[in-house]
Amino acid sequence: MQILGRLGEGASERQIRRPFDSLWDGSEMDPLWVESVLRVGKKRYRVILNGLHFSWTQLDKQNRDKKTVSVPVSELIGVEEGKAEIQPQKKVEESELHFTVFSVKRGRHGGGSARLWTVGRTQFTCSSRDLRDHWVTKLRAALREKSGSRPQRLLVFINPFGGKKRGVQIYRTLVSPLLELAGISAHVVVTERANQARDHILKKELTGFDGVVCVGGDGMFSELLHGVIGRTQQEAGLSEHDPTVTLQPCNLHIGIIPAGSTDCVCFATVGVNDPVTSTLHIIIGDSQPLDVCSVHHLNSLVRYSVSMVGYGFYGDVLAESERHRWMGPLRYDYSGCMMYLSNRSYSGVVQFLPADPQYSSPRDNTRCLSGCRVCSESTERLFPQSDASSNASSYSTSQYSQDSSLSDGDWVSLEGRFRCVSLTCMSSSCPRSPLGLSPAAHLADGTGDLILVRDTHAMGFLKYLHRHTNTEDQFDLPFVEVHRVRAVRFSLPPGEVESDEEEKVEEGEKGMEEGKVELEGERDRPTRRSVSQQHLAERGEERGMGDYRKKKKRDFLCGPCCSRAPSVSVWNCDGEILPYTDILCRVHGQLVRLFARGIEDGAGTRNCRAGSRKCKGRCVLHT
Repeated sequence: MQILGRLGEGASERQIRRPFDSLWDGSEMDPLWVESVLRVGKKRYRVILNGLHFSWTQLDKQNRDKKTVSVPVSELIGVEEGKAEIQPQKKVEESELHFTVFSVKRGRHGGGSARLWTVGRTQFTCSSRDLRDHWVTKLRAALREKSGSRPQRLLVFINPFGGKKRGVQIYRTLVSPLLELAGISAHVVVTERANQARDHILKKELTGFDGVVCVGGDGMFSELLHGVIGRTQQEAGLSEHDPTVTLQPCNLHIGIIPAGSTDCVCFATVGVNDPVTSTLHIIIGDSQPLDVCSVHHLNSLVRYSVSMVGYGFYGDVLAESERHRWMGPLRYDYSGCMMYLSNRSYSGVVQFLPADPQYSSPRDNTRCLSGCRVCSESTERLFPQSDASSNASSYSTSQYSQDSSLSDGDWVSLEGRFRCVSLTCMSSSCPRSPLGLSPAAHLADGTGDLILVRDTHAMGFLKYLHRHTNTEDQFDLPFVEVHRVRAVRFSLPPGEVESDEEEKVEEGEKGMEEGKVELEGERDRPTRRSVSQQHLAERGEERGMGDYRKKKKRDFLCGPCCSRAPSVSVWNCDGEILPYTDILCRVHGQLVRLFARGIEDGAGTRNCRAGSRKCKGRCVLHT
């Protein structure tokens, strides 16, 4: 290391006043090491770059250190020559003495309940152009060295119809400038129909892409999920329809830019629904493994799920909301209120394969955060023959050995009447329910949480629903039970099937003809229809219940609580209605990987107020 000046006896480097144009270059010891005194505004700073961090420390008049700002090299976004700005639009003012560094900056939002990532911008002034060029060269070299995990080329799908229909605007104003700053190229596809993104991934050439990104909501993410998993299994020669097959983990990462009506997956994996935060996770190449639940009927795959598969209340709410799509997001509130007033419960037989309780429990008051111990240990268990330092996403089929065989272990069977039956592979948190359906669920431990809410009085069920929005334990109720599982089967009791058939005969004959006529008219319309809408129409034709739309005005005025309750509900699978009642769900550990790192410590939680619950310092909210 070249040192300018002479250190006196007992003096340290930091006590020696360095001239403004001094440069300490440690190329002999560390090729990336560089240190000099630069200016930020009118203040002098000691600026240091090494292989891990880029930091600048303010100096006072006596050359003593004051405050220091340090940024990991892995969280640098880019460096520009001159005086540069990126927001609200890119602008660069040429200058021979200046360079601008852009980095990830953490902030607080919503009273400290969630952590936002923003773009930090720092403009440095050098004493000469040679010094400026030296710094820019070193910083770009450091970024190249750390670019191994960063994407270089992305395939981006934008849903222009989701949420408030701002997907294209969000990408152009917030996402695209940041990708350009980071040197990431993107091929953009604005979708025009449902499942276009899924079909593109399944059929088109993807060579050269490091990941696929959706700008939309949970529905758009589901399309990418099905496309990526389906293509991976095709290339591996595996059948997705066989529930006993261990699926091949996917190498292609998935990114989510939230722009939909619901962004549950983004919220549960990042901790906040913010396009800039998600874009920065993509840029720096964060990688978060994610469990996926495959849903089967007989020997056929129905859908994949990462958030929730729900029967009873949650299925009824979705089915009712599909009839009122003209209401926008308000339809969920309206439908939820109507379904609660309906006071419905359903008979069913639930069988599940319990997970090993020695690893974790849904009642252990832990929370899956970035660097989660439970998920890290699960990686070693799910991929026992691989080097721990390897990337789990690149494991071969021979190395991939999940411990979740359907024949391994004793199945547990429960029968009764249930308000709702839910299976979730993550906490399923959202802005309205910050802790989600199961606060202690993990993103990548190869298990799911089965939540059974048995039939109870209306006030008891209301208490259960309300606890999702506050700090109380929703499982601490006598009619609620939760189990950590590897697989779940659901079926109707034999007598209930016969009762449902009689109901179909009674109600079907009356609406069959009208249902067929309306269905044919709907199929001729060149509109973008959801899978749930299509299923409701087909279900109406199949069961002779084509009077769904016929009773639209009556349902809105009187509500479903005024009609006779059906004996069978429907399944809500990540916001889509399943066409079958009897299903088998299996959890596949770490099947896909997202551009995310999990919720950082202190994000997505709320402080436990003293006296609000008997947590005794042990609850997941106590910080």
